[in-house]
Amino acid sequence: MSKLHWLALSMVAGVGGTTARRLAERFGGVEAVFSAEDDELLSVARVTPAIVEELRSLDFDIVERQMDSLAAAGVSLLAIDEDGYPANLLSAADAPALLYAVGDVLPEDEAAVAVVGTREPSAPSVDAARFLAEGLGERGITVISGLARGIDSAAHEGALEASSGRTIAVLGSGLNRIHPRENALLAERIAERGAVLSELAPHVPPQGPQLMARDRIISGLSLAVIVVEAGEKSGSVDTAAKARRQGRSVYALPGSPGTDALLRASAGLCEATPGFLDELAASLSAPPAPDAPTQLSLFDS
Repeated sequence: MSKLHWLALSMVAGVGGTTARRLAERFGGVEAVFSAEDDELLSVARVTPAIVEELRSLDFDIVERQMDSLAAAGVSLLAIDEDGYPANLLSAADAPALLYAVGDVLPEDEAAVAVVGTREPSAPSVDAARFLAEGLGERGITVISGLARGIDSAAHEGALEASSGRTIAVLGSGLNRIHPRENALLAERIAERGAVLSELAPHVPPQGPQLMARDRIISGLSLAVIVVEAGEKSGSVDTAAKARRQGRSVYALPGSPGTDALLRASAGLCEATPGFLDELAASLSAPPAPDAPTQLSLFDS
């Protein structure tokens, strides 16, 4: 069973998503990693003798118990080589090999747009985020965001206000460590009308690098990213940078330093109007191939 082996690989210290995928590709599948010879494993970039030793000492009975514990808690595993893994994310070169999920990712979630922005927004920006997200939901488009305070929360809430709106939250922590804590109830509502996802084991606490790393999943799940309000150097601008590298469209609502900079660097103009939403919905299609590394400097940060 692929999920079991991906989970086992994720439990090895020093093996992140990129290394896990590299190992599976090298040996023709994740199961084959565990029967490879030591010298073959060591020929893979970033694989050390300590990693090989830990691979050899893994107890699959413990891994199976962990899977049972996750299932009992309502957590499902989405493995990159199995049905059910988000289709849009498959096109991202740095997609995680394994996702932990509460809720359901459905085929219709391929029509998805990320709505992101600052944790300390102005009132008009909160209104704009809610309007955009609700409008996307009413048009059958899933809203992706990061469950953070401010614009992210407004985007999730707006999507849930749509009659049949769906939304997906991507965490920079484990599913048992909702961050911020006051959004725990919002996370439960999201799981009922979408999913809460993380590439991290359930008890992993939030940390800065992890919060930045999840940006690539937010953009990877989406066909386009809308930045509503942001500082010039912010997580939302980082999400836009990752979106560009993944070949996604980027839009920005004018009126803040970060979004104005994005517009100067060729982001599309976002307007909180029904007309903009109609045009965006009509333009959505399968994610294109990632851009060559020729972005303006703003997107290379």
